Amino acid sequence: MSIKDWPEGERPREKLSALGAGALSDAELLAVLLRTGIKGMSAVDLARYLLNEFGSLGRLMSAPERELVRHKGMGQASFTQFAVVREIGRRVLAEELREGELLSDPQAAAAFLRLQLGHERVEVSLALLLNSRNRLIDCVELARGTVAENAVYVREVVKLALDRHAAALILAHNHPGGSPEPSGADIAFTGRLKQALELVDVRLLDHFVITAQRAVSFAERGLV
Repeated sequence: MSIKDWPEGERPREKLSALGAGALSDAELLAVLLRTGIKGMSAVDLARYLLNEFGSLGRLMSAPERELVRHKGMGQASFTQFAVVREIGRRVLAEELREGELLSDPQAAAAFLRLQLGHERVEVSLALLLNSRNRLIDCVELARGTVAENAVYVREVVKLALDRHAAALILAHNHPGGSPEPSGADIAFTGRLKQALELVDVRLLDHFVITAQRAVSFAERGLV
């Protein structure tokens, strides 16, 4: 049975129109994006198959092209579509952060950083540069490393903050291995960076460790 033969209230597009996108499951949202299924599978069936294969919606949407196209129903067009949706999400969140105060809404900052870093396969470090009202000036990638590590130098971060006339900064990096716990090296680097930024009147507001599922705040743990 195709989706058009389902009761109207159970069809993903009609359900979205009636109840809003929040009422749809991950499979239903993905089915709307896919629009059509393949031989023997409706769009919802295909969506459920893909979610099962990749383990989560986030992993599916962030999968490299070479990995995605191995699965039935997926090709370059699907990869392009997923990449566009992911980038639109990032830009919308960035706009919201620019219009609001990050310090008063740490959950928004964490959500943005998880979208940026949560599904990276190697360790990546970012800096969120803020003005005197704690509004976002820019998000800058500082370093991209191997699966295990990357190198970020204190002097480079300080120079970046000065060049962009930032009054404050939030640092973030991901742990591709999946554990959000800060390492001893993470904590030591954060201390050195905070001291260096204080010398040029720039505040280090927080440092986040990001995984696909979690964002751990150094500030909440008293480590900044």
